[in-house]
Amino acid sequence: MTRSILITGCSSGIGAAAARSLKTRGWRVFASARKAEDVERLRADGFEALRLDLDDSESIAQALRELLERTDGRLDALFNNGAYGQPGAVEDLSRDALRAQLETNLLGWFDLTNRVIPVMRRQGHGRIVMNSSVLGLVGLPFRGAYVASKFALEGLTDTLRLELRGSGIHVALIEPGPITSRFRANAHAAFLRNIDRERSYFREKYAAAERRLTKQGPAAPFTLPPEAVVDALVHALESPRPKARYYVTVPTHLFGTLRRLLPTRALDAILRAVSRGENR
Repeated sequence: MTRSILITGCSSGIGAAAARSLKTRGWRVFASARKAEDVERLRADGFEALRLDLDDSESIAQALRELLERTDGRLDALFNNGAYGQPGAVEDLSRDALRAQLETNLLGWFDLTNRVIPVMRRQGHGRIVMNSSVLGLVGLPFRGAYVASKFALEGLTDTLRLELRGSGIHVALIEPGPITSRFRANAHAAFLRNIDRERSYFREKYAAAERRLTKQGPAAPFTLPPEAVVDALVHALESPRPKARYYVTVPTHLFGTLRRLLPTRALDAILRAVSRGENR
């Protein structure tokens, strides 16, 4: 029987690459996106595309209803991927900006996940894969909202994995570092929308950060294409013994190791140096 998967955030980047690759591997891919024009483009590319807005519970429910009608109530896998980054110092984040980050990157994912779990329980199997980040392992300056969403995602996913043990449902985290995508462009748009940089204590540092966000080509060393994440995703979906965590890119391996080995002050010094280096 053809395996089915729902992927969020398929308009570009990792989601689009995952949809293409898994379709080639014989999966029945339900590719979702928030904007209607992206859904139409995915359909034109031959995907079973769904409109799914992670900020809207009714949109999530409707997309899942439509999917289950097409599959006779089955879903083999879910890849939670749709997300964005809200740059800005913690002291410059409004409550609304932080809430919006958590709605998309965290609350929408678990709204969808909790609707999928009963389906997978009934069929006795399933794979749930969360696309986290190296910033779910360590924090960096001016990324507090995104870091908060990914730290919370890591904790909830670890708990979910423990609760689903013995159910036949496997839960995995993928933790990429820098990946080629539209992430920086989308983050810059969120920065302009929500941060009053002219009144900020960090005005000069924001100018450097904006240069990084608008730079053409890779903005960080060790940047990999989205296919690097897809390789980890395939293992999480198809291996008889999937891992709980998949580190992707050199920075994730490095900071995952340093977090375990170094005292907090030493790790803080390294993270401050990294931030200074990238925002020159």
